[in-house]
Amino acid sequence: MNQLELRDKAALFLLVMLVVLTLVEMTLSYSENRRYYQKRDTLNNLYLTGLAFCLNLLVKGFTFFVLTYVWQYHLFIISNRIVYWIVLIIAQDFLYWVLHYTGHYCRLFWAMHVTHHSSQHFNFSVGFRSTVFEPLYRVFFYFPLALMGFNALDILYAYLVTQLYGNLVHTRYKISLPRWYGYIFVTPSQHSVHHASNIPYLDKNMGMVFIIWDRIFGTYQDENLPEPTRYGLTHQPQDMGPVNIIFHEWRALIGDMRKAPGLSNKLKYLFNSPGWSHDGSSKTARELQRIESESRNQNQESR
Repeated sequence: MNQLELRDKAALFLLVMLVVLTLVEMTLSYSENRRYYQKRDTLNNLYLTGLAFCLNLLVKGFTFFVLTYVWQYHLFIISNRIVYWIVLIIAQDFLYWVLHYTGHYCRLFWAMHVTHHSSQHFNFSVGFRSTVFEPLYRVFFYFPLALMGFNALDILYAYLVTQLYGNLVHTRYKISLPRWYGYIFVTPSQHSVHHASNIPYLDKNMGMVFIIWDRIFGTYQDENLPEPTRYGLTHQPQDMGPVNIIFHEWRALIGDMRKAPGLSNKLKYLFNSPGWSHDGSSKTARELQRIESESRNQNQESR
């Protein structure tokens, strides 16, 4: 068995395992009346997954070509295969964190990423609710990997493996893990925070495999609020049809840019954080968190 066949079988095994786990979670949820799944939401997840899969296939050749072209200018090669794969997984996960961070702090990218966050549920099927247009720009964030001497096939395989791990943490079932694990790797509880619309949880825990990036760069948050975790968006669209799920934020962005005075403000709507407004009529996540924190401190002082 050659290396390519081994990779294909390993990837297929991981994918099948994830599908089986999703069906098990769904069955347990219904049998225990936990209501973790909702029929229309699950169908939307499958539809969006299918769209993302088709787009991935369409741009796969382009992605491979671009990464291979950039690889020609690689700065070094790691000869030890074990070190090669360890460095690739860690570097790839960090660059995904950068990609993910950009998706939350630049409204242009948020307009595409918001699809993944629009579900008001949190389960394995939500992990498949892909950012449909991400395949069009994801490759550009992985240029550094090619420059580090990692070939295109290995980069794409590493992405698949880390993506599958990212799907596994989309569950509300409590999983007993050693304390040290959550200091290094993303846990379901930590990723539950990422999908929450509670103000203190907004734009937190953006790691795919490693949570250390969030701890280092100040975007880490424990699931520790007294109120229940609410999933979805701070302003949930009324129309939860699949087309509106994909395009509702684009419509809102275009509308804000049209009414903004001057080119500078129009560009700020495009590149500033979601929630930024030229007249203060809406707030970014950080502004909302600051306001809530100040209010909480005032309430504590008045007691």
